[in-house]
Amino acid sequence: MTASTSSGRLTDRERADGESLPSYLAPLPTTVEDLGLRFAWLVVAINLVGTAFGFWYYSGQFAETTAVLWPWVPDSPLATLFIALALACWKLGREQPWLTALAFFGNIVLGLWTPYTLLAFADSYAYLSPAMYNFLFWSHLAMVVQALVLYRISDFPVWAVAVAASWYWSNLLVDYFVPVVGEPHHTIIPVARDAAMFLEADALGVIAAGEVSFVLLALFLALTIRVKKCEAARGRS
Repeated sequence: MTASTSSGRLTDRERADGESLPSYLAPLPTTVEDLGLRFAWLVVAINLVGTAFGFWYYSGQFAETTAVLWPWVPDSPLATLFIALALACWKLGREQPWLTALAFFGNIVLGLWTPYTLLAFADSYAYLSPAMYNFLFWSHLAMVVQALVLYRISDFPVWAVAVAASWYWSNLLVDYFVPVVGEPHHTIIPVARDAAMFLEADALGVIAAGEVSFVLLALFLALTIRVKKCEAARGRS
């Protein structure tokens, strides 16, 4: 099996492999995928700017968190950093499967979790300006879009998926279940953790349920992409 070349162009064999994926794994039009890969350096730059903004956005939470747990604080900016580095490595001809898998997981999970949280607590986020609310909502959904292009540059080997799953599982643990030091380290939400929500859940349960679901979704998608690519390779041999 081969992934696409760093020029952003696909050989006939690679193109056929990509098109063999079901639409739920590769839902974007090929022209959109091609555009993203052709301008990969621009995508890298945009994600680095987003990473810098994200670290600034989390500055208050960094100040309240023990330094040893800082790697688990900036969820979204870390995801955009992962994809910037993954695309840069690919463009340089040194694609790193573990980094691409981390980028895939991070952009799926945080790209969905943030809009989900913004909707779940929409009334409590009224302190945000409409411009900032919409920026956070749509920019995070764009993270999902860019994640859905990554199957074009990697075959998602199982060991790489395991690396990404382990990292995001550890993130779930310290965010919601086993904080290690102090209280849970999830992204700050605008209501108390024990605030009553829908379906008899409290606020912490709502955001935890969302993130657990999205991690499982990312795991399912990554492994299914791997299976479909293996099946396509066997069919060509």
